Amino acid sequence: MYEDFVAVDRWTGEELHCEWKGTIVAIATRHADATDIRFAVNGRPMWIAMPNDAWVEQKKQNNKVITDYLAAQAAGRYLKQAIETGYDNGREMYTMSVAEVLEHVAAVIAEVGHTQNLPSLPVIGDTVLVASTGSR
Repeated sequence: MYEDFVAVDRWTGEELHCEWKGTIVAIATRHADATDIRFAVNGRPMWIAMPNDAWVEQKKQNNKVITDYLAAQAAGRYLKQAIETGYDNGREMYTMSVAEVLEHVAAVIAEVGHTQNLPSLPVIGDTVLVASTGSR
């Protein structure tokens, strides 16, 4: 789905390979109340910052939890939409609003039917990579 996909840039027509690389809580790394989802877009780093308030709001509205897998898929969907609509201007970081997170989470769930149907995050060796500690 959105952990490893190709999007076509609206302005250049270039195919961009987007690949999920990691998820980190930004409170510790940049003192932000967000969770950062890192992608490589044709090899260059791209971060989607998702406000942590979205997790609280999702639980309030739907009594459901945003899992790591779901967050990565929602961020990937947002990134794909940004590229294909021309919103991507080469920035290294994009910040989603709470409403955007909830919208993309709902859209991903509508596509897969249930969180248990989400693809696993990329496997490295015998373990699933769930966090990145690399520099930005």
